[in-house]
Amino acid sequence: MEQDELLPSAQVSDRVMGLRLLTGLVQGALLYWIYRSAQQGGWLASTPAVMAPLLMAGLLLPAMLISAMGYMAPKKLALWMLLAAGAVLAIALHAVQRDAGLQLPSGPGGNPAWRVLAGPVLPCGAVLLFIAHTLVLAGALDQRRIASYDRYFDLSWKLVVQLLFSAVFVGALWLVLLMGSGLFAMVKLDFFKKMLTEAWFNVPVICFAWSCAMHITDVRPAIVRGIRSLLLVLLSWLLLVAAVIITGFLCTLPFTGLDALWSTGHATALLLAADAVLIVLINAAFQNGHVKAALAVRVSARVAALLILPLTAIAVYALGLRVHDYGWTSDRVIAAAALVVASCYAFGYAWAAQRYETWLVPIAIVNVVTSMVVLAVLMALLTPIADPARLSVNNQMARLAKGKTKPALFDFHYLRFEGQRYGQQALEQLAQQSSGPEAPWIREQASKALKEVQPWTTARPGTLVSVRDNLTLWPQGARLPDSFAAQRWQGRDGSVPGCLTMAGMKCDALILDMDGDGQPEVLLFSGAGYPGPALYRRDSDGEWSLHGRLALQGSACPALVERLKLGQFQLVAPPIRALQLGGQVLQFQSAFDQDDCRTLTPASAAAQASASAPAAAPAAPSP
Repeated sequence: MEQDELLPSAQVSDRVMGLRLLTGLVQGALLYWIYRSAQQGGWLASTPAVMAPLLMAGLLLPAMLISAMGYMAPKKLALWMLLAAGAVLAIALHAVQRDAGLQLPSGPGGNPAWRVLAGPVLPCGAVLLFIAHTLVLAGALDQRRIASYDRYFDLSWKLVVQLLFSAVFVGALWLVLLMGSGLFAMVKLDFFKKMLTEAWFNVPVICFAWSCAMHITDVRPAIVRGIRSLLLVLLSWLLLVAAVIITGFLCTLPFTGLDALWSTGHATALLLAADAVLIVLINAAFQNGHVKAALAVRVSARVAALLILPLTAIAVYALGLRVHDYGWTSDRVIAAAALVVASCYAFGYAWAAQRYETWLVPIAIVNVVTSMVVLAVLMALLTPIADPARLSVNNQMARLAKGKTKPALFDFHYLRFEGQRYGQQALEQLAQQSSGPEAPWIREQASKALKEVQPWTTARPGTLVSVRDNLTLWPQGARLPDSFAAQRWQGRDGSVPGCLTMAGMKCDALILDMDGDGQPEVLLFSGAGYPGPALYRRDSDGEWSLHGRLALQGSACPALVERLKLGQFQLVAPPIRALQLGGQVLQFQSAFDQDDCRTLTPASAAAQASASAPAAAPAAPSP
């Protein structure tokens, strides 16, 4: 099918152009009004149930309207836009409802509607509407409910190229405007520069430029067809590389085992990404099924179609292990939904690949059917049917109630900041819990979590089983105090290193008696990115807390760190007296620099001399 068949007729093209540009201006005015209302704090800003649907509709629906103008009859177009607006309304209202009652930062302008759409709601909604719009528009052009695969292929890739080049056009326009503002600024005229920072100017300009680019790419089919052909040919040759790499990866697994894969912590995501790459590249080679590809590309496509099945099977197994050990989270629910889609492709493409008499022709049927599966999955995730937050919170609470998750490892922080309204309700329930031996501690942690307002101020418990697994003790033979290892570090302030809260995070721990009271302190080296080694001591109430930090960066002078590990240090009084202000003692930091570091004995020599060097006072047994 030639792309010219998708071109509006000459009699209506001028009228369509005017309507498209008008749509862009209206979109710009609507988005500016929403932005301005949010900034001023008017009635719209205080009504997320109105603002969120308006914002989502203003961002997504105009692009659909512009692309359908000239191709659908006015009545059909109006009906389709009404249905699309209904879907946007349902998605946005559910997002607002699941966010209701949360006392969290709202985002730009202090409006919760920004937070509602800041996560996966907007991009997932955009993907859902793109797929649905392609199916509906193709059916309208073919005048049948299920269009031909040629029509689906031409239309979907045309829209992809239009969207990409419209974004490039808007970016190029903005660069030109920035250049103009710089030129005027050189002659002391800054009105242009100030104008570019004003929402009343840049929002309508961006929307108008977007609509203009959409129309230009629509009425120049040769441009779209040429770019699409070049893009698909280039991608099809990448399929050979991807097939070789993934085949090699799968062949190494029987020898390396899967443990290394599980240790990454994100095996499912990597495998799903590999699936997505293969699916895109296979379709780039297949196109509409009528293109004569090179033999190497055809063989690679058939091999790649068979590779998706084992990749998906391993991903399902990886996700199953994580769910069995730690339960469902929102990310794992979304991953499971992605695996449902990947499984459709995996079985469908394997079925197509085993039919040697055809050039993967059956994948046309698989693509159409799977696109409808994607619509159903996305609609379920974006509505109460399969809300990831609801499913994950219910599962985590059930695991806690059945004892599958120990209270000390339960993630209250997750319920607060990723459980949405369901997590809030679960925390309120836990804050009132009265049964069970751990009930007082659970109530305390749930109450603390309910008071948190910033997601980055609390250390996450992760999946840590034992602090001892994460710590390398120095000097050799030192013993970590039992009370330090047994302390519940989750829920404490954000200065707690990750090695005390999360599995797989490693720290060096120096056990020493800093104040000579016969009780050990713990000096943690948690990486060059931290402000310095942290000294923890046990307070009078029996709790370990941060007592101070050593003015030393390990990355700046590794030789000093090696000497500390080997016990080659002495405890001495500071050469400069400290300042005492209001009961607080302030110490001066030494002016140690890189030149001083170079004069130190290298670590290897220091290791040889460690036997004769005086060691630090031995750590006292843990009380």
